[in-house]
Amino acid sequence: MIEYDETENKMVLKLVYYGPALSGKTTNLLRLHDLIDIEGRGDLMMLDTKDDRTIFFDLLPFFFIAPSGLKIKVKVYTVPGQVSHDATRKAVLARADGVVFVADSQLSETTNNFESFGTLEKNLAFVGIDIEKMPLVIQFNKRDLENIAPEDEVKRLWEPTGIPVIMASALNGAGVLETFRSLVERAYEYIDNRYSLEEKYLVTKEMFVGRLTKPSAETSGE
Repeated sequence: MIEYDETENKMVLKLVYYGPALSGKTTNLLRLHDLIDIEGRGDLMMLDTKDDRTIFFDLLPFFFIAPSGLKIKVKVYTVPGQVSHDATRKAVLARADGVVFVADSQLSETTNNFESFGTLEKNLAFVGIDIEKMPLVIQFNKRDLENIAPEDEVKRLWEPTGIPVIMASALNGAGVLETFRSLVERAYEYIDNRYSLEEKYLVTKEMFVGRLTKPSAETSGE
């Protein structure tokens, strides 16, 4: 769970993008890196292999300093979708503070989506995290393609979970920032309940979410 170093007055928040192979996890991070404000934004690091786009993880670190002086560092990862890399997925999920499940909207991937979500639940349990308490958002990606599941059918199947469901096309940036914002909002509530961010560190939800999801000047047209 969240790392807190009292001596350095620093918190490290770990967010993970999880989903079946080639659902668009890496593309989400690439677009997110372009869309968020450059101030405090780290470099995007990727490890690619011939059998999967991310054998280990993509890492997008950025941070901000609260009025109280508290430094909050956010690390965003993806996990490999290939079943053969399940050990890596567990390692990346360890101590996660929030998860985006990236599903593939193509009708041909329906079974893979359900199987991958089931694996997510098992892997979270393996590393000691209760999926019922974990800040979690579901993104249905690739809405720009043909032969995709209708939005009303997606919501009928997935909204009963109580998890936010967001439609997206990460390739062109649609829904990427909205997905991340939704996760950050839920993560704030989760952390505030434990560490009293607003009361103790003067970090309001509006400040936290606004800073971490602030669009870059280029993408916002400023």
